[in-house]
Order: sequence, then C-alpha cells, then structure tokens
Amino acid sequence: MAHEYVPEIATDRDGNQHEVQGWQDDFYGGKLGFWLFMFTEVLMFGAMFMALAYYNTLHPQDFLDASASLNRLLGGINTVVLLFSALTMGLGLLKMRAGDVKGAKLMIWTTILLATAFLVIKGFEWRAEYNHGIFLMHDKLLPGSDLAFGQKLFFGLYFSMTGLHGFHIIVGIGIMLWLLKRINAGKVTPEHHILYWNIALYWDIVHLIWVFVFPYYYMIGAGGATGGH
Repeated sequence: MAHEYVPEIATDRDGNQHEVQGWQDDFYGGKLGFWLFMFTEVLMFGAMFMALAYYNTLHPQDFLDASASLNRLLGGINTVVLLFSALTMGLGLLKMRAGDVKGAKLMIWTTILLATAFLVIKGFEWRAEYNHGIFLMHDKLLPGSDLAFGQKLFFGLYFSMTGLHGFHIIVGIGIMLWLLKRINAGKVTPEHHILYWNIALYWDIVHLIWVFVFPYYYMIGAGGATGGH
C-alpha cells in the first residue's frame, strides 16, 4: 500500500505550528548537495584522463598501437546503448513529473535492461582481451613481457578506468532498483521526486564519462592498425 508523505510539524515558543521543510521538498538544496558529490566523481575520472593524456605524449606510438587493438565495434555499440539509456532515464523523469508513474517505472526498467546489456557486452570484450593475455596482472602486462612499456601503461589505464566505470554502472542498477522500491512504497511521487532527479543526474554523469572514454581509448588508434580482438 502506498504511504502518503506526511510533513513534519514544529511548534514555536508561542505555540504556533509550522511545517518543517524536509529533504523531499528541498529541491534546490537536494540538487546542490548531489552536484557536489558528482563534482568529486568528475575530479576522480578527470585525474585518470589527465594521466592518459600525459603518458600519451610520452609514448604516442605505443598508445596508437594499443588503441588499434581494441574492439571498436563493441565499444561503439556500448556507446549507443548508454546514450539510449540516458534517453530512457530522462523520459522516465519527465513522465514522473507529469504524473505518469506507470510510464516512469517502465522507463526505469528499460534503463536497467540497457545498463545490463552494457555490462554483458563489456564482459564479452574483456573475456576476449583476457584470452589474448591482455588483462590486469596477466601475461603481456607483467614486467619482462615483450609488450612495449607504453602499451602496458595504456592497457593498465584502460582496464582501471573501464573497470571503475563498470562499477558505477552496477551501482546505478542498484540505486534504480531502490528507486523502483521507493516509488512502489509511495515515497517518490510526482510531487516529491528529488530522489528520482538525483539518480537521473547520476546516470547522466555515468553515460557522459563513457562518451569521453570511447574516443580517448578506442578512437585514437582508428587510423592505425585495424585490430580488435
């Protein structure tokens, strides 16, 4: 059964009652707090992109060769998948704000399915790279292997960043399932949807990070060897 939101009431010294503004109604405060959290995410991934750019200047040919070996087809498909997931998440938020709770839930489930598809595709890609000996702590990335040092740096950054991004995808799926639970409990409604808004913002950051990961890792070697595991 849905639980109606009941505002908290405070009484002042004169006995007058006042409604206390909770986080459900503090729309701008809720957005500001979450933007500050998202800023830390940008700083974290930004540092990794800066490391990639720096080492690329030191080992440009190694980075081109390593990038050319990535599977750009699977990477491109995953880019499209995440772009569509951002669309469905945004449409769901619009439906919730318009009062279409059922439509909003459908869009959330669609986003979850697309996020799961992203992980499955990435899993196939990683498995192929593992079978080629290119994986963290695997043959070709260990000291003493024949792989160029610059390529080891590239793949180390690639697996670290895509792995961290994949972890954010998993977290996103988890909080979307939690959002559905909150909607079913009547705690997220068209009138009180700040939680939905913040989760949609989180998902926007997740898909935007990948929009930068794809060209930085997959496309810099597109004019080189036609690789792809």
